Amino acid sequence: MELAKYTYEELLNQNNELQVQLEEANDTIEAIRNGQVDAIIVKGNDGHQLYTLKTADQTYRVFIEKMNQGAVTLNRNGIILYSNSRFAAMMNLSLEKVIGLNFETFIPEISLVTFNELIHKGWSEDCNGEILLVDKKLQLTPCLLSCTTLDLDEGTALSLILTDLTSQKEAEWELKVKNEQLLAAQNAAEILNNELEYTVRERTSDLLISREHFKLLANNIPQMTWTNLPGGEVNFYNQQWYNYTGSHYGETIGWGWQQVIHPDDIQNTIDRYVTSLKTGNVFEVENRYKRWDGAYRWHLNRAIPLRDDKGNIIFWVGTATDIEDQKREMDRKDEFIGIASHELKTPLTSLKGYLQLITSYKKEEVPPVVKQYIEKAIVAINKLQRLVNDLLDVSKIQAGRLEYALDEVNISDLMGLVIENARHIYPLYEFDNQSQPELRVQGNAERLEQVLMNFINNAVKYSQDNKQIILKTAVQDNIVRVSVTDFGIGLSEEQIDRIFERFYRVEDKKFMTSGLGMGLYISTEIINNHQSKIMVQSELGKGATFYFDLPLIP
Repeated sequence: MELAKYTYEELLNQNNELQVQLEEANDTIEAIRNGQVDAIIVKGNDGHQLYTLKTADQTYRVFIEKMNQGAVTLNRNGIILYSNSRFAAMMNLSLEKVIGLNFETFIPEISLVTFNELIHKGWSEDCNGEILLVDKKLQLTPCLLSCTTLDLDEGTALSLILTDLTSQKEAEWELKVKNEQLLAAQNAAEILNNELEYTVRERTSDLLISREHFKLLANNIPQMTWTNLPGGEVNFYNQQWYNYTGSHYGETIGWGWQQVIHPDDIQNTIDRYVTSLKTGNVFEVENRYKRWDGAYRWHLNRAIPLRDDKGNIIFWVGTATDIEDQKREMDRKDEFIGIASHELKTPLTSLKGYLQLITSYKKEEVPPVVKQYIEKAIVAINKLQRLVNDLLDVSKIQAGRLEYALDEVNISDLMGLVIENARHIYPLYEFDNQSQPELRVQGNAERLEQVLMNFINNAVKYSQDNKQIILKTAVQDNIVRVSVTDFGIGLSEEQIDRIFERFYRVEDKKFMTSGLGMGLYISTEIINNHQSKIMVQSELGKGATFYFDLPLIP
């Protein structure tokens, strides 16, 4: 063997010399990479050659080392004279293993022709092109190869800048896929658009017919009619509106309708209108509209929303019905009620007094049957007297004269008194007193008793099966809530909205009740005068709770 010519010691010395040379070479490469030297010596067939960069500059070489692109310098034979760390990392090799290799080592066969053309062209002029590089792990990397020549003292070298295009190619591929998807979507949209245009033409034709029908109907009804958008702007009035107001098209469009409403009614109308727009509830209000001749007439306004399939409001349809004649008739009726109730009150009082004299007559024994008849007559007179008093209260309310003094009231004692009277009047019912002691409020004891007795009368009327009635007080944040609860037939939502109207009565086939439907109307006015409000919680078949809140006196 050839190795037999050398002794072990000679081989060891040669190995040490090679180790020293390798360390020197690594130090030289590191110095070149860090810009600490301006020239390199390469041993060739003709001996050692010195390569010095004419533009050698430490800052420039540091910049090359730090750049994100791979940087390589080749001689005429394609040998790598210099490489930065980025190119070595791209090829998954250490820097010392890259320098001295032929650059074609990193060119796959598929890119070899393109690479040779670029290199050949690069020696004569600056150029660039896309190629593939193959690393140590046989992974391909698309790169942009830029060629430019460098003048060295010993000759010309070729500088290559290699930019990794992997991210760009992936983005281009994704963009291509997206473009193909977009093209497919555009084709589908075009088909859908054609179908939609056909549908729109058909629907437009139907809409035009429907609009003409609506106009024909709206312009031939006696009520003033309008439509408004979800934001409140009116966009249509019927002909009756223009005939009545004497305005021209465009004068009252939008929010211009305010100029034809009586000044005393404008704020209430706007408040209710805005509330309906926000909540979507039916708009209803009575106000006065100015006629073309300047006269004002009362109208009942109602508007309901038209919604789409998702429940969103598309627009509102409203009507204004002239109720001036009804108002006058109601005023005359109120006047008649006031006069009649006053005229009835005197003979009723006298009749009640005579009956009381008969029951207290001591000279002769009154037959038991007569006494029984007298007691029934007194009950009937008391009932008639309550109705007359209600009529008088309604008359006072309409005239704005329902006045009474407010004083300190022990609501706990008042609840006990009301329950005592209720047990006497309705002995078959069970009244549960759940009021707290010593609760004092500012109010009128007689009128508050009237409200509570009205709650009890209604509870008795509409709960003939379950005869339990609960009277309760509850205190929270210095507010006392007074409530009356029954377990009768309950109320529907529509009934809850109307039970406080004058003369309204809840009709039920099973429970045919008496009364004029004025009790809750009067009670509402009384509680309103106490700066509070009557409220109700109820469900059909599950009874009802009527209540109001009053501030406690400390």
